[in-house]
Amino acid sequence: MAGADPSPEGRDPGLSLKVLVVDDERNIRRALGLILDSEGYAPLEAETAERARELVRTQPIDLVILDLMLPKMNGLTWLEQLKQDPLRRHIPVIVISGHASGEEAATAIKLGAVDFFEKPLQRERVRLSVRQALENASLVRQVQAMSRALGPHREMIGDSAAMQAVHRQIERVAPTKANVLITGPSGTGKELVSRLIHRLSTRRDEPFVKVNCAAIPRELIESELFGHEKGAFTGAERSKRGLFEQAHGATLFLDEIGDMDLAAQAKVLRVLQSGEVSRVGSESTFFVDVRVLAATNKRLDEEVAAGRFREDLYFRLNVFPLSVPTLDERREDIPKLVTSFASQFCSDNGIADKPIHPAVHAALMRRQWPGNVRELRNVVERATILAGDEITIADLPEDPHADPFEEVLATPSFRADGSRLTLREVREQAERRYIVETLEAFDWNVSRAATALGIERTNLHKKIRALGIQRPG
Repeated sequence: MAGADPSPEGRDPGLSLKVLVVDDERNIRRALGLILDSEGYAPLEAETAERARELVRTQPIDLVILDLMLPKMNGLTWLEQLKQDPLRRHIPVIVISGHASGEEAATAIKLGAVDFFEKPLQRERVRLSVRQALENASLVRQVQAMSRALGPHREMIGDSAAMQAVHRQIERVAPTKANVLITGPSGTGKELVSRLIHRLSTRRDEPFVKVNCAAIPRELIESELFGHEKGAFTGAERSKRGLFEQAHGATLFLDEIGDMDLAAQAKVLRVLQSGEVSRVGSESTFFVDVRVLAATNKRLDEEVAAGRFREDLYFRLNVFPLSVPTLDERREDIPKLVTSFASQFCSDNGIADKPIHPAVHAALMRRQWPGNVRELRNVVERATILAGDEITIADLPEDPHADPFEEVLATPSFRADGSRLTLREVREQAERRYIVETLEAFDWNVSRAATALGIERTNLHKKIRALGIQRPG
């Protein structure tokens, strides 16, 4: 058995889930074993932590019920070791004890235990705790499997603290049926978030139905969402299924929900409350099972206060709020985003990958991005088109958000003796600073720096001499 796969995926799916009971009291092991066996699980026993450690290394254990007070190695010590083992840390652990203090219970939960209860054991409490622990572990495995399957094609790029928080929220809410309200400014990737939630959900094999509420004329929104019967209005030459009907058993993404007409909002609320849909021009209703994800760049609480959005619909949609950070809030992700966008553009157009000069990353990180990730993607794609064998600063389009007087205003206005600098001196200081910055960006390659500055190489040499610029070292 030494070579057995200890993960649940490495076992015949027809076998019962294995639950390891670790307790030095035989009566406790026997009582728990009877409860587990009656529930259809396969109980295993260990008197010591050392024996338990041997079992989890050789068998696919799905759950551990662990006593804290054990001979030799105590339960907390082994729990800590188990959660540090990369191959077995996924195993959920329920801690039991007859003498544990509140501090020990808190420590057990902090180390990764999913539940804690005291002896004497109550049958229903054991049954419920075991069932919930195994169900939650199953959902976590599904989410992790989907994350691995997405692999390098995972569209939400970034390791910043802000993006890690978003990923954690997605992994928590995706396996559930909860409605999600995704908020954030335009260009932050709200649709990508919604698609990832769908791909990590139990509905991933069903359609992802998208509707842009801002793009549909007010008089047609109800027909699009709920469908219509033949002859319901002028031009309705045949019956049509609405998007809620098309999304039955699947996911419906309501993009720009803040722009939806109040009359349509009332009907969407009715569907969310009752699950019943009625086509335009029909008196009959039918039931739909739809998970709704909604997105907006507006502050819906402010829209509610202004009377432009229904408060009851807002609360229905806002079951799980998820805010997508701006690019400014995740600025450290820009180099990875730039590399990914450039590589993807080259791949889509059948051209060889173009390396990116480090100065490009530095320059783009200094820029302002009111258009967020969407604007960054457009800039990178344009630079990739213009670039030769390497993407350099010279290939970047002019920054439309730059303040032309920023460098001048940042220049000191006074000499050390307190007298004011002349306009020529201020201009020379700003020019010197910018030339040095450009030279540093191109590793002091004068030809490439001159190209980026838009001047002749000989002219740049003259300016370097005139301004007294010297390469450090």
